[in-house]
Amino acid sequence: MTGQFRKLNEEKVFKDPVHRYIHVRDELIWKLIGTREFQRLRRIRQLGTTYVTFHGAEHTRFNHSLGVYEIMRRMVKNIEEKEDWDPEERLVCLSAALLHDVGHGPYSHSFEKVFHTDHEHWTREIILGDTQINSVLREISDAFPKKVADVIGKTYENKLVVSLISSQIDADRMDYLQRDAFYTGVSYGHFDMERILRVMRPTEDQAVFKQSGMHAVEDYIMSRYQMYWQVYFHPVTRSSEVILSKILHRAKHLYEEGYEFKLEPLHFNSLFEGSITLKDYLKLDESVVMYYFQMWQEEDDPILKDLCDRFMDRRLFKYVECDPSTQMKIWPELLQLFKEAEIDPRYYLVIDSSSDLPYDFYRGGEEEERLPIHLLMPAGDLRELSRESDVVEAISGKKRTDHKLYFPKDFLEDQTGHAEIKKKILQLLMNQGG
Repeated sequence: MTGQFRKLNEEKVFKDPVHRYIHVRDELIWKLIGTREFQRLRRIRQLGTTYVTFHGAEHTRFNHSLGVYEIMRRMVKNIEEKEDWDPEERLVCLSAALLHDVGHGPYSHSFEKVFHTDHEHWTREIILGDTQINSVLREISDAFPKKVADVIGKTYENKLVVSLISSQIDADRMDYLQRDAFYTGVSYGHFDMERILRVMRPTEDQAVFKQSGMHAVEDYIMSRYQMYWQVYFHPVTRSSEVILSKILHRAKHLYEEGYEFKLEPLHFNSLFEGSITLKDYLKLDESVVMYYFQMWQEEDDPILKDLCDRFMDRRLFKYVECDPSTQMKIWPELLQLFKEAEIDPRYYLVIDSSSDLPYDFYRGGEEEERLPIHLLMPAGDLRELSRESDVVEAISGKKRTDHKLYFPKDFLEDQTGHAEIKKKILQLLMNQGG
């Protein structure tokens, strides 16, 4: 083995509550973990505002990225026992697993919606740009950073490698389901990962699973389904995300209107202008965002101040279930009543929709094309999972969508002004919720 694939003199280990130990023997991986761009992930929570609902959910993208690397390390070890692999291909897998989330920003998904950014874009920028990560990757070869970026961009020529990090059953999902379940304290996300890894078999395009391990795969699919509806789409968490998004929208609006902030939002300026650079992006983390939210509690703008107070002090919006077809009939009236009550509906009346497709055997042509999960039958042929599993067949291709209407109930119950109008709004909202 050439010097570019050097091993550490002694294996390094990270103690991990989910995988017990995370093992690092490759010098490349150890160096990547030590880069400033990867260390930044310690300051970005894995689950955004979920800690508002589940107080234990304080784990970070750093924890998760190490976990995905460890699962990938075990996958690669299993594959190497069954076929010969180029050592560089092995390092492509491990590097992509470790770095797959390095482009996430603070409260990533809310930021992406408001500022029209994409964490996968920034991940590739970090891997290919003027960064410590790029310098470390180039120690393998000048072409190596692009190979890692192509895996994350799903354009890498080895489709098996892509599927290990991004498919309906991959290292990323297997870590975050278990890790998020552990830190939120719920029981839904647990499944027999060791069994899944044991029955995994490599093919040219993707990993498949021996039919004897079908029940472990079923358990994984159902765990994912439960985690989405019990944790990721929890209505209280969604309420905090709604407020977070509205803070960012309000701050951006004020900036565009020429409002003079008491503290200039230096870290946000290029975001507000739509011209953020990689250097600016890497300066953003959740401690920076929370600092500005705290400072904006002292602003003169009543909407920005109130929204920041709500987020910092956990005074969240209440919600009612809503049916979009019914809701559209009362929406114009609600908007008008909110304006008459001097409550700006742009920031205080929000429809939030959550949807998930737990498993699909094929979804071609869409933004995220899903490869089906295949079972390797005793005779050597492949069968798509839902054709063999009654449990998976029952939920296959079924997209569940949930709609909620969020509003500041405390404003509406405050009878110091516009009492009759507020009473009418509450009646409309409560009727909407059934």
